[in-house]
Amino acid sequence: MGLSVGYAFGMRFFVGIYRLIIAFFCFSGTYEGWLLGVGNKWIYFTFETNAILGLVMLWAGAASLLKGIQPPSWLKGCLTLYIIITGLVAWLILPPADPTTTTHLYGMMTSTMVHIIAPILASIDFMLFDPHRRYKWHYSLSWLVYFPFYVAFVVIRAQIWPNAGPGKDPYPYGFIDLKALGWQQFGINIVTYAFAFFVMGLMLFVIDRILPKKTPLTVS
Repeated sequence: MGLSVGYAFGMRFFVGIYRLIIAFFCFSGTYEGWLLGVGNKWIYFTFETNAILGLVMLWAGAASLLKGIQPPSWLKGCLTLYIIITGLVAWLILPPADPTTTTHLYGMMTSTMVHIIAPILASIDFMLFDPHRRYKWHYSLSWLVYFPFYVAFVVIRAQIWPNAGPGKDPYPYGFIDLKALGWQQFGINIVTYAFAFFVMGLMLFVIDRILPKKTPLTVS
């Protein structure tokens, strides 16, 4: 009994610290967005998803350490999905970060923190430390709610402040640049990405169903 209690306490401590480390990288990688005068960084999908994930991981880390109430499975799954998407988009679509122009913090590029480290650590957290078989199939639909709000935010902001983006361009990514694409191609891109996000949400649901309800490292 003593060993069991000690193991459970040790795992809660380890997982709690691990989740706080994820929050650390999320907030460190987006620190420019928190600085006065650099608020236009929040137009980036990467900054928004990392900041929200950081808050959720602060909650999850504190709950693990204090044996408190964990974030709802829907919320944590949603942020896991979007941080994975962030990593995949950076890997497959965006050009590599230029070390000579990218901001460094603690001797590391902040883009590495938000595009590589946070997605990998969050994926490991989902696989090893979360209880599984909690997701419903329709989560893959409701998880999409953030995407249209983000796109609407970018488009409306571009109409109001056409020169108020990073580098004076109000559109942070070429695949949602309404000015360059036109409405038809813009609409096609949005539908394509929304469908891809839906498929990835289904994949996350399936993985959650395949994994055991609890792993030896699961912290409820």
